[in-house]
Amino acid sequence: MSDNPEVRGLADLATDLAGTHRAADAGDRGVDPAVVESDLRTLTRDGHVILPDLLGAAELERIRGEALALLGPPGRNSFEGHRTQRLYSTLTKTRVTDRLVDHPRVLALLDRLLLPGYLLSQLQVINILPGENAQLLHPDDGFYPVPRPRRALSAATIWAIDHFTEDNGATVVVPGSHRWGDGRVPTDADPRCPSVMPAGSCVLFLGTLWHGGGANDSGSARLAVTAQYCEPWLRTQEAFTLSTPRDVARAVSPEIRRMLGYGIYPPFIGMVDGMHPERLLEGPPALP
Repeated sequence: MSDNPEVRGLADLATDLAGTHRAADAGDRGVDPAVVESDLRTLTRDGHVILPDLLGAAELERIRGEALALLGPPGRNSFEGHRTQRLYSTLTKTRVTDRLVDHPRVLALLDRLLLPGYLLSQLQVINILPGENAQLLHPDDGFYPVPRPRRALSAATIWAIDHFTEDNGATVVVPGSHRWGDGRVPTDADPRCPSVMPAGSCVLFLGTLWHGGGANDSGSARLAVTAQYCEPWLRTQEAFTLSTPRDVARAVSPEIRRMLGYGIYPPFIGMVDGMHPERLLEGPPALP
């Protein structure tokens, strides 16, 4: 904490813990500002936007090779998918999805949607197998007890590791549903749009948008990675500070480390023993 004893309000504490390990101003993350503004306009209007061709063939092959080897049996219920494989605690098992989590095109949008210090809420690999039914439509931040209509408290990306087609389980979105109030749910009269896109692309959508995995009526599996993000003052879906070993936290990028909870939301949310959580990572890594 600062040596200055004059504290007249919580705002006076914002430069203490939160300023100890302050991240550099990222600007537009190296992305053309016109592109970011165009993405943001589409996202604001529709609740979702497709960001095309962000990953190359070699990187997709690396992700596919490692992810498929780590996947286990299908899900436990119809929401997870009885014919859908999911990989949880992904950061503890592989580094191949890291660049998806902190991709500049995604972060440039998140910087405009969420408060500084936003968190990674969930990271999964999802493989929809042939014969899977359509997932129940849902908004990702519907479990936060804040009345709608409202500003989204979270955002999500779904990355196409395989091509997303109308018949292989492409994520289905309900355009405009991010503006709906409490009690309204999708009906047959509401338009539904499959997120058809080439491998290497991602669809980014607001946490208030109704969406769900599509039915896989094709003869092939559909592999994807999803990363979800939330406001820094909310509890995340995955308890990353519990599930992620400190050696992994040291290995990921500073941006991902912050999103795992190794940061402070001013004035002191996220502190550990009165100190900035980055202090937990000081000193030599643990021996294998």
